[in-house]
Amino acid sequence: MTTATVSSQSMLRQYMVLTKPRVTQLAVFCAVIGMFLATPGVPDIPRVIAATIGIWLLAAAAFSINCLIEREVDARMLRTARRGTASGTISNQQVLMMAGVLGGLGMLILYWQVNLLTMWLTFATFVGYALIYTAILKPLTPQNIVIGGFSGAMPPALGWAAMADAVPAEAWILVLIIFIWTPPHFWALALYRNNDYLKSGLPMLPVTHGRAFTQLHILLYSIVLFAATLLPFVIRMSGPAYLVAACLLSGRFVWQAWRLYRDYSDARARKLFHFSILYLALLFAALLIDHWIGLL
Repeated sequence: MTTATVSSQSMLRQYMVLTKPRVTQLAVFCAVIGMFLATPGVPDIPRVIAATIGIWLLAAAAFSINCLIEREVDARMLRTARRGTASGTISNQQVLMMAGVLGGLGMLILYWQVNLLTMWLTFATFVGYALIYTAILKPLTPQNIVIGGFSGAMPPALGWAAMADAVPAEAWILVLIIFIWTPPHFWALALYRNNDYLKSGLPMLPVTHGRAFTQLHILLYSIVLFAATLLPFVIRMSGPAYLVAACLLSGRFVWQAWRLYRDYSDARARKLFHFSILYLALLFAALLIDHWIGLL
């Protein structure tokens, strides 16, 4: 393999990193679940594919803009210092061009292959995350992740809109679940990465209010999250199979938050952070499985 080939592959990886692939995958997964839940039977698969690609592209564009705006902050943090925007290997113009191409393609796909509602909702989510949350809220208040979490919670509504051309109460309940899940998820990360956030200058909750205050809020949010995950069963959107899964998963979440509150360690904060990702994926998978069981 030539040096030029290796170099081009390295640059491609750096561009990929700016789109935050793992976070994008989880967001798109929740959107796809929303698509299937919005349909009584098997959804229109070509539309599912088009909506998935469109939402994915706009999410990738939003994360790229996020990295561009936070390039100086990222350069001060160990876990983000290697990003191309932070190290300077990718210029501002290149990021803007990439985000413009990805976002533009995503908008066109949603417009031509899905519907206008999904296109505008996804674009609004892009603006909310990339600009309002990243540029305004995040450096301004320790409640940044609470207020700005609404944009990150939108994928189920986007998926639902793609199939039904509407966003009913059921879709907003799924948004609510992710909205409540977001603060304890990120605060667990902020706890064991506290030194990074101290260097960054961002007013994350552990930095501004201390570790004990953050631990308490993680526990309180996890309890509220448990209650919110019962809502799909309460409104008869889902059945017993989902209820059992929600209780087991949310019970585990609360238990880990309680242990973190009673006896803090970085290892426990890291464990809760990683479990929270698996938790959300399994919870939404349980919704889909329960939905299919109801169709049998």
